[in-house]
Amino acid sequence: MAKALKREYVWLQCTECNDLNYRTTVNVQGGVPKIQLKKFCPRTRTRTVHKIKRK
Repeated sequence: MAKALKREYVWLQCTECNDLNYRTTVNVQGGVPKIQLKKFCPRTRTRTVHKIKRK
């Protein structure tokens, strides 16, 4: 039997327009990591930094 993974869904929020554009899973065992990714923002139509936003 497989172990249950300790993963949680989080949103990636744009730092310029504050839209929640992407949803991904992160490993929450040992705390939630502080991830910053450059992703495409459809509203500003540029690549901007996105940070984790937990719901």
